[in-house]
Amino acid sequence: MSVTLDIRLKRANKVYHEGEAVAGVVLLVCKEALQHHGISLNMEGLVNLQLSSKSVGVFEAFYNSVKPIQLISSTIEVAKAGKIPGGKTEIPFEFPLNTKGNKVLYETYHGVFVNIQYSLRCDMKRPLLAKDLSRNCEFIVHSQPQKAKVVPTPVNFTITPATLQNTRERSLLPKFLVRGNLDATNCVISQPLTGEVMVENSEVPIKSIELQLVRVETCGCAEGYARDATEIQNIQIAEGDVCHGLPIPIYMVFPRLFTCPTLETTNFKSLK
Repeated sequence: MSVTLDIRLKRANKVYHEGEAVAGVVLLVCKEALQHHGISLNMEGLVNLQLSSKSVGVFEAFYNSVKPIQLISSTIEVAKAGKIPGGKTEIPFEFPLNTKGNKVLYETYHGVFVNIQYSLRCDMKRPLLAKDLSRNCEFIVHSQPQKAKVVPTPVNFTITPATLQNTRERSLLPKFLVRGNLDATNCVISQPLTGEVMVENSEVPIKSIELQLVRVETCGCAEGYARDATEIQNIQIAEGDVCHGLPIPIYMVFPRLFTCPTLETTNFKSLK
């Protein structure tokens, strides 16, 4: 007998803040009446940490001491053992998004070595010869907006062959001078990164100007920490040999799932 189990949240964007209620319905669709031994719903928030391949073996104590960090966990009984009538059945539920003790709900973040995830899991137990049903649904947690206004601190930058890093033969690089500024170094994550860049001179024609957003994730324990930088996104802000002396605007929107406000704890850090 075909049975469909699903979790539908009331909010289409699935975004919640601490103190709010995660509400929705458990949806069951079956052609005939369905016997079950109980339906439960579990809400869980976890931080999963992972070392990069280059650090494996260096921090062996890390694997023994750091398990997934639980931020929130709660289980409710959606329906007691019985029968579900044929057709479409919706069972409403509601979870308060509150932590116990001094725990903090960090923002949802999908990184490479740090992963902060919140999810709902619905389990329906069925009779002996029928397979149990399970369904997962991720929801997003965002931090409450800061009440105090962030005062932007503009910063100017200059790029020349001498300022470049990770280059072996500086003498072989063509001479160029690029100046620019960022409107702020402390950014509100819901607002774009803005500024401008200007090519003052270049010995060779320019093919493209790109802006790269990099995250720096740190995982570890008392034995030591592993720090890794990975690219989040790369956007092109100019193409071709741009006019020298012409300001080019910088405008980058932060992808929320793969970025989070700068976060620092005992076992991990996430910086942009």
